[in-house]
Amino acid sequence: MHTSLRLRSQGHYVVAFDNLNTYYSPALKNARVQNITAEGVDFVEGDVCDASKIESILIEHQINKVIHLAAQAGVRYSLGHPFEYTKNNVDCFVTLLEVLKDHKEIPLVYASSSSVYGKNTKQPFSESDEVNLPASLYAATKRSNELIAHVYHNLYQVKSIGLRFFTVYGPWGRPDMAYWDFTTKILSGTPIKMFNHGQLKRDFTYIDDIVDGVTGCLDITFEHEILNLGNNQPVEIKEFVKTIEDSLGKKAIIEMVGMQKGDVKETYADVSKANKLLGYRPHTSLAEGIKKFVSWYCEYHKTCTSQ
Repeated sequence: MHTSLRLRSQGHYVVAFDNLNTYYSPALKNARVQNITAEGVDFVEGDVCDASKIESILIEHQINKVIHLAAQAGVRYSLGHPFEYTKNNVDCFVTLLEVLKDHKEIPLVYASSSSVYGKNTKQPFSESDEVNLPASLYAATKRSNELIAHVYHNLYQVKSIGLRFFTVYGPWGRPDMAYWDFTTKILSGTPIKMFNHGQLKRDFTYIDDIVDGVTGCLDITFEHEILNLGNNQPVEIKEFVKTIEDSLGKKAIIEMVGMQKGDVKETYADVSKANKLLGYRPHTSLAEGIKKFVSWYCEYHKTCTSQ
């Protein structure tokens, strides 16, 4: 949604494509659709695994660039729903590339994930690091995307940039993400689980900064690249929770628990390559970003008053 709106504001013609599945509330997804169509974005409902639908959109709408942000997201959900990940993240990605190999003039920008760094311990994470130790099936599918994109560039000259997103947050985001879940539970007085006893760090990246990087890819010439898009400032989960508390004006009830399967202890993006190629410079502090999210959350749900 945010990418579509940014591109429209820059004067681009945009077609958004999504299957509006039930992984989380379709009501939220439909509200996003209303936002973009109100600004002149054309919306088509469909599945990325539908090759004929993609082909028809490319031709009928004279598409000259593709940004692929659709996926089955979530590390923890992958523990119990493995086939949703292999289908949506691998099979559908291959379907898209099979279509694009017959449209070599159309470059592809696609979402990878910081999860591909898995159990790496070297900090910060750099695109040149080995990424052979995924900690979850989700991470493995996103790494597979990068390898498959490389194959299609090698065999068919399909141009692509894979963007390794680092813990994206902000208004209109996913309800399964920690920042949304914590906000809901703090407001309701429900305990929140702090995994690994709070000894986790995440490179939280505000949505507007991510969109800067995504749209910036459309302004450069590329063949095949992988780029980190993060905030370059990892934050402890304890500090993250305190930031939400400060924005809500209410304390959390915290339950300390052990490490969750599939999780990693820290993520930290080296964004020097994105800075060099795109001029990428994240500028939104965690306090500023969380304040914007909480303000949106309270307005959307009409259930709280943010400070």
